[in-house]
Amino acid sequence: MRFSLTVSTLIAFSILAGVSVRYIHAASPSSMPSSDDAPRTPVLMELFTSEGCSSCPPADALLEKLDRSQPVSGAELIVLSEHVDYWNDVGWKDPYSSREYSERQSAYAAQFGLGGIYTPQMVVDGHYELVGSDEQQAIRAVEKALKLEKMQLMLSLFHIEEPNKLGVRVETGPQPSTLAAKSANVFLAVADESDESRVIRGENAGRTLKHVAVLRDLVPVGKVGRTENFSRNVMLSLDSGNRRDLRIVGIIQEPNAGRVLGAGSVRLSN
Repeated sequence: MRFSLTVSTLIAFSILAGVSVRYIHAASPSSMPSSDDAPRTPVLMELFTSEGCSSCPPADALLEKLDRSQPVSGAELIVLSEHVDYWNDVGWKDPYSSREYSERQSAYAAQFGLGGIYTPQMVVDGHYELVGSDEQQAIRAVEKALKLEKMQLMLSLFHIEEPNKLGVRVETGPQPSTLAAKSANVFLAVADESDESRVIRGENAGRTLKHVAVLRDLVPVGKVGRTENFSRNVMLSLDSGNRRDLRIVGIIQEPNAGRVLGAGSVRLSN
């Protein structure tokens, strides 16, 4: 059962669950073969986190563990670290933070009927939310997500004779008529393979923090409807100073940060 959280309830919850609350915002398949050649269904796991939040490092570590170990049979866990910006005024400005990711989290809060947003929060396939450091709840959410109908999404990279540009071909089938939305949005996420910071101020002062699949850009590329396939070549602009390895994640999602209907990923080594 879901219920709306008031500010006081959310703060009390944070004390009990090890969650840090900063910015209260009123929220008005593809498949891959596994080692035994059985198909695996992609499940998107988004972690809303911040380097300014002392409760977040355990969640960051859990996301890296889930990404590395892939512990749920039949699931291909596709992870993203989304660093919010509402912790930036308490001593440490998170270099990976963005207002866009805070707004995305707020849109999820509206869908879940929450009274505010908190860190660390994990959102699984846009359909389940939980405290980002809770491993058992995360695995249970993935197991539930596997039972929902998914769309196939395929990504491939192609060469472009332009510096700091990346070509990605995105293909999906039509949206099944059994799904509720008449159309769904298609996004491409650009994420660093990994990042590391030595934090010198704020709640995590003196710590070296490590992150996996750090989101740097979320690009809308179109919509997929009920009757037509979606196929598009997309040119992504990359930061000229970014020479890290990258992950490119495709996302099919119901409007207004609704359920994730499909996901896929490719990796680029520089």
